[in-house]
Amino acid sequence: MSRLFITDMDGTLLGNDARVSRLSAEIISGLSRDGALITVATARTPATVEPLLADTFTSIPAIVLTGAAMWDRDTQRFFNVHTMPDGSVGWIIRTFADHGISPFVYTLPSSGPMNVYHSRQLTPQEKNFYIDRAHLRLKRFTFQRELSPTLMEGTPVLMLGIAPIQSIMALAGVLRDTGLLSVTAYPDIFNPSTGYIEVFAAGVSKAAAIIELRELIGADTITAYGDNLNDIPMLMIADDAVAVGNALDEVKQAASRVIGPNTASSVAQDILQHF
Repeated sequence: MSRLFITDMDGTLLGNDARVSRLSAEIISGLSRDGALITVATARTPATVEPLLADTFTSIPAIVLTGAAMWDRDTQRFFNVHTMPDGSVGWIIRTFADHGISPFVYTLPSSGPMNVYHSRQLTPQEKNFYIDRAHLRLKRFTFQRELSPTLMEGTPVLMLGIAPIQSIMALAGVLRDTGLLSVTAYPDIFNPSTGYIEVFAAGVSKAAAIIELRELIGADTITAYGDNLNDIPMLMIADDAVAVGNALDEVKQAASRVIGPNTASSVAQDILQHF
């Protein structure tokens, strides 16, 4: 019987320094070379996943963009991409604006790096987000005077917003009510007064992508690790749902067991114990 081990990154596999510890990298790489099916399911894009996993060998695809796509680490290509509904981008941008938020719009061109579009005005939180990612080789930022879908290259797969949590939750409610989109909203794990919202095509989730990946690789069972609200759906479909010790209370309640915190390489050591 084969088991798929799948882990969230931020707050789960990654320590508070937003890095994979040397011990975690050694354990996961060794187990993967011995045949363990280990990968990540993350809201991140390959532009940050690849540098963070540079010292960590995994043998199966990564789930990126909260399940909107999978990423083949060997070929450096996206597949199983779920794009946003045709003609939806303009009114979604306007709905963001109605709540005082300008989204980062992620598009996938037919070739080359992922494009990320934003207006030229950035809040301090948005500027920090950009600065942390501006140098990445697999992502290209473009700033427009006013966001315009007609001037965007590639097919939109994600809109990401960063704003005060009250504004984020209000926007999430409006977009969910349309029934046309998959919407995830959650607080920053280090600054709960700031929120994030991710908007995808309907049906996109880590949980749905994990089921697709399980079928693709022929795994029988799933062990999933998480810490934040957007991880709960994947814990609900796992045979073994695991919360790290620093997880939100709601995540712990959804889990079948709780292990140590992300600061103690707990995910990797738990996989080692159960493989």
